[in-house]
Amino acid sequence: MPRDPTQAALPQPQLCRGRVRHARLRPRAHAFAYGMFYLRLPLRSLGAQDFPARLISRNGANVLSFRDSDHGDGKTPLLDWIDGLLRQHGVADAGGEIWLQTMPRMFGYVFNPVSFWFCHRPDGALRAVLCDVRNTFGERHLYLLEQGGAIAYGSELVAKKIFHVSPFCKVEGQYRFRFLRNSEQDGERHLARVDYDDLAGPLLQTSLSGTAQPLRDGVIAWALLRYPLMTLGVMVRIHWQALRLWLRRVPFFSKPHPPQEKVSR
Repeated sequence: MPRDPTQAALPQPQLCRGRVRHARLRPRAHAFAYGMFYLRLPLRSLGAQDFPARLISRNGANVLSFRDSDHGDGKTPLLDWIDGLLRQHGVADAGGEIWLQTMPRMFGYVFNPVSFWFCHRPDGALRAVLCDVRNTFGERHLYLLEQGGAIAYGSELVAKKIFHVSPFCKVEGQYRFRFLRNSEQDGERHLARVDYDDLAGPLLQTSLSGTAQPLRDGVIAWALLRYPLMTLGVMVRIHWQALRLWLRRVPFFSKPHPPQEKVSR
């Protein structure tokens, strides 16, 4: 059947080529940046479909793969899970597209320090952002960012830190989030900035930026050639940077007991 020219095309899965940056301000200045790539998946439009590319599979083995069970509660369908969580926390008007931003498995392995769920209203306005944060101890915490109405891209969102991530930071203070999105000639560009303030003030400045392109085999092949062991490299770099901080005698804090609350706002 011919496509109705008046009907807007559904959003398509994307691969984003980008960079992650991290800067510690004190007691020793320390900064690094790495190239990387990640996925942005329109969950409502995608439904239960697989991807339109041969080099990546959904819930199957491949060079790149995305497993639904890596996200949400690991068993409930992703849309049912996120919609239920939003309703549970009083967000009843996020019926528009939900974009999940995360890294894929590469050769079966992945560690995602943070995944973002961008939840929109039917009119396209951003309504809430769910930040799924993981640490290297196998624990996770969900920070739900919402203001009771539409969120303007570029505005600052704040969440109290209650989850242990790095042994070089106390569990105190707050995170400051800022999300940007704009269109450029080579694709839509995204920026997620997360800064951390402890009780003494600004301590960490981090960001993840990338330019989105349709998830196609040519784009995937470029990413695989450019970053052949990216997901394994994430864990290696975490421990390498931790060793560098330890050698520089940055204060070390033992992991406290995990918080009882799994979702915070």
